[in-house]
Amino acid sequence: MNDFLAAAVQLTSSQDPEINFNAAEEQIDLAARRGADLVGLPENFAFMGEDSRRLELASDLAERCSRFLVTMARRYQVVLLGGGFPAPVGDGSRTLNRAELVDRDGQLLARYDKIHLFDVDLPDGNTYRESATVNAGQELPPVVDVPGLCKVGLSICYDVRFPELYRHLVGAGADLLMIPAAFTAFTGKDHWQVLLQARAIENTAYVLAPAQTGQHYGRRHSHGHALVIDPWGTVLADAGVLPGAAIAPVNTAHQGHVRDQMPSLRHRRPALF
Repeated sequence: MNDFLAAAVQLTSSQDPEINFNAAEEQIDLAARRGADLVGLPENFAFMGEDSRRLELASDLAERCSRFLVTMARRYQVVLLGGGFPAPVGDGSRTLNRAELVDRDGQLLARYDKIHLFDVDLPDGNTYRESATVNAGQELPPVVDVPGLCKVGLSICYDVRFPELYRHLVGAGADLLMIPAAFTAFTGKDHWQVLLQARAIENTAYVLAPAQTGQHYGRRHSHGHALVIDPWGTVLADAGVLPGAAIAPVNTAHQGHVRDQMPSLRHRRPALF
């Protein structure tokens, strides 16, 4: 792993893909100007809206998202994660929630379809049924060795509540865990940061967590606070509640020092469980 700058982009995506693509490019441009080598976009970066409209747009939107990531990575010479967009399946009545990671040349490095779907009734009165129109992915998320940077493990939003998934990623060699999200405002205020810090601490890994923020449509409101967290659990950068980016260094020597100081990964006794 080499030292580099990582950026977790924060957006307030809407039901208008054109506005969303323009907003995403603006933040990618700003992150690249600040020297970021790895840039992550949040879940639903290209569309946040009603399920019926998402299904209507899914086929075209999936193609546009993939092309957008390739174009942006090449234009700004960054490794770029599209943290979640609809990919149609079957007759178009359902989608996958897909993340793609591309390199500076626009080559696809990894693809992941979200396996944990957000089906929750919250105390604030909001109900979320991701599984009503989204199929769960059938494969564990990949770890990819990004040339010149580090080994990156992918995940999406609700995955953060399933620590065994991150054990899998670190067991496969991940140095940095990417957790793009559209975390709800209600759950985010209590759970977002502490969950991300837990994933960083227990795996002595960097965490890059792009986020949605603010009001999107109807009652859908996201927490914000895109974060970069180091392997000790220290928050290195926090994007707050406005569109922008959390940008911070990923440091090889620091991660090695933390893993030597707190060698919990080497002390695991998986055979006992």
